[in-house]
Amino acid sequence: MPAATNSDQNANVLVVDHDIDAREQLRIVFEKAGYRASTVGDATSALRLLQKEPCDLVVIDLALSEVDGLALCKILRAQPSTSKLPLIALSKNEVEGQKLEAFAAGADDYIAKSATAEIVSRSGTHLRAAQREWVLIGSNRELRFLADLGRGLLRTLEPDQLVRRVAGATYEGTSAAMCAAFVSLGEKSEAACVFDREGSAEDSALLQVDRLKSWLTPSTSSSTVPVLISDQRKFFLRDEAHAVEYAAPLRFGGRTKGALIVAFDTREDCDDTVCRLVDAAAQQAALAAHISSLYQAAREASANLTIEVERRTAEVQAQRRFIEAIIDSLPLSLYAIDRNYEIVAWNRNRELGELGIPRGSVIGKNVFGVLTRQKRELLEGEFANVFESGEIQRIEHATAAANSEMKHWLISKIPMWIDRSGDVSHVITIGEEITDRVEANRAVARAEKLAAIGRLAAGVVHEINNPLATISACAEALESRVSEGEFKESAALDDLREYLGLIRSEAFRCKMITNGLLDFSRTRTTEHALVNLADVISSATRLLWHQQRGEKVEFQIYTPEDLPPISGDAGQLQQAVIALATNAIDAMPDGGVLRIASRRIGSNVLVEVSDTGVGIPQGNITKIFEPFFTTKEIGKGTGLGLAVCYGILTEHGGSLDVQSTWGVGTTFTISLPAINNDGEPQT
Repeated sequence: MPAATNSDQNANVLVVDHDIDAREQLRIVFEKAGYRASTVGDATSALRLLQKEPCDLVVIDLALSEVDGLALCKILRAQPSTSKLPLIALSKNEVEGQKLEAFAAGADDYIAKSATAEIVSRSGTHLRAAQREWVLIGSNRELRFLADLGRGLLRTLEPDQLVRRVAGATYEGTSAAMCAAFVSLGEKSEAACVFDREGSAEDSALLQVDRLKSWLTPSTSSSTVPVLISDQRKFFLRDEAHAVEYAAPLRFGGRTKGALIVAFDTREDCDDTVCRLVDAAAQQAALAAHISSLYQAAREASANLTIEVERRTAEVQAQRRFIEAIIDSLPLSLYAIDRNYEIVAWNRNRELGELGIPRGSVIGKNVFGVLTRQKRELLEGEFANVFESGEIQRIEHATAAANSEMKHWLISKIPMWIDRSGDVSHVITIGEEITDRVEANRAVARAEKLAAIGRLAAGVVHEINNPLATISACAEALESRVSEGEFKESAALDDLREYLGLIRSEAFRCKMITNGLLDFSRTRTTEHALVNLADVISSATRLLWHQQRGEKVEFQIYTPEDLPPISGDAGQLQQAVIALATNAIDAMPDGGVLRIASRRIGSNVLVEVSDTGVGIPQGNITKIFEPFFTTKEIGKGTGLGLAVCYGILTEHGGSLDVQSTWGVGTTFTISLPAINNDGEPQT
């Protein structure tokens, strides 16, 4: 058995001497000095006694029988339990060689048997030295245990890991029969680990958790200090073999966070050193539990923060997608630039159409490198004006598409402030196509103008027709008299005939103009009927052919058999087709191709009259439907044909559009609503 490590006054001394009188004398001397003394007469008895009882010092007579004292010293030094036990060798006669052998065998001192006072005195010295050594060994053991436990707990943040590491280290460090660690960091964060007698880690099945929680509640005053329990009815561990339990609460910052319970089979196993070891382990475990609680709280806060950030991010992204969808759904072309003239926004409409550019290829680029079709100086000046003035700028301009169709745009440049107290940070450019609006305004203006001219024409025709009739009648009467020979004697007879012919022809031409004006101003009240445009086109073509108009012109007529009917006046529609075809022929003085084609598009029937003539200058496109506007030579046109056509088609609920390229040709498109055979509009 190991030394009892008692104080030198309560130490247990074993005297081994074959001489009964000598060992009794030494026993009496030691007891008088305050020691507890036991005596045996041989080495075998000494070894047997040391296995049963603890001892602090052994006094050995070297002259033992059978196994001498030197051999007993060697045996004691060889056994782990007695290797550090103080040994004093006694000799009847002090022999120099024997003293050296005694020290070589493991004796700590060599004294003559007769010097009993010296034996007691020097025994006290060795006992105190041994006690200091045992204290030092215990301290080193505690320090080593705490250092190892502390290093392990540095890497332990989860409660399950914490209780396993603390229970395991304490189980090994105290040589306990069982050991348990319990941590409670909240209702949802509890952990327990029990090391059983086999050294296996188990869960809380071997632990009286409810009893332990009751002891740890703040209302239980004993839970604030460690407690030694010997009453099995109060044990925290489910085991009937152990005799005592030592329970140390894990307290930090005035709060109990768990407990460390160690069980021993005997009371002697739970000495002061072990209790100090368990208390120190409990303190480190309490600190680790506090750190774990902080970690758990931080992780939970981090998780909640992550969830909140993800939720807010999803909301922001959804809001951004919603705003982008709104901007992309606008029937407008929109982009934005910053003060470095770099594009920061580009909506869906800017990606579509003839001039569309994908968003990904323009974001972050300089606007002047993207919008290369516009003059940089003009564009840069517009942006600079908005950046400087902070006012909205609106500009209207027209562009020609690839098919020469004119598109009209309203461009708005809008200042934007990120910080209203600072300068303009961005300029938003919105392009709105206003072609329909411009055309509608022009159509309204044209209609008003035509109506005014029509009213004027009706009055003019009424006033001019009567004088023209008188002039024509007088001219015809004079021609009759010339034919009858009344002016044969006149020297100016030939001049008279020439002048009368001019008067008659010019009067006839005035009559044609007034008839055109009358046609233009007349309110058409003809009842509409089902009209097959294919028949209208065919009859108009025959009339043009019989009139021998455009002998150098090739006629190309395309009319499908399934062309739906329209509602209207066949004569007026034929007049409109002939007027358009006549203009087309006049535009090809050197010959060309006249193409008249009809087709159905949706619920409308289209008639396209195309030529390969000289075309119409772009500046005249908006004027050609105005009365009296003509590009023909004087005397070859009145400028009323297209105006009359426009009026006829408008009264039929249709439209007349034109597309022309100078030097290539012109196409007039008639659009009329298709109807069913029962007279209802088709859908």
